[in-house]
Amino acid sequence: IAILNVPHPKTMMRFARTTPSQMLKSFYILLFQIPVIAEFFAKRMGALALRRTGREGTFSDTDLARYRAAWAQPNAMRSMLNWYRAVLRVPPEVGDHDGRVRVPVQILWGEQDAFLDKQMAELSLQWCDEGELTRFPEASHWLQHEEAEAVNRALVAWFGKGS
Repeated sequence: IAILNVPHPKTMMRFARTTPSQMLKSFYILLFQIPVIAEFFAKRMGALALRRTGREGTFSDTDLARYRAAWAQPNAMRSMLNWYRAVLRVPPEVGDHDGRVRVPVQILWGEQDAFLDKQMAELSLQWCDEGELTRFPEASHWLQHEEAEAVNRALVAWFGKGS
């Protein structure tokens, strides 16, 4: 599997509970727990958040208009916010799974992420039986937009190893 700027759930939960800088970066997740209000603000502030958390020019005006149109679809915003709501309601310890990722994992990580501390990339590898980390020092949370060609090369190389 390949993961772009998403830590292992157990790493995220532990880091968010013990690291003040990550607590601040994750505060928006608490705000997303409030129905109706979260949808209202996310729909109105989402494009601004995209623009402010990525590199200059990552999202064009056309891109932002497309996001706004998608967010305006019935239940779209609620569906997206429900992912964040479930994260806090379903702890990573649920079930008999020990948290180990047993398939090969490639983690691609933009180190300028405004939402996730870059230390979590390395810590997430500890949960992988076989894992590799590729860092993008100048990329943000929107790695796939900012470094599309480099990300595509890394993915092709990673998935090519399995053939």
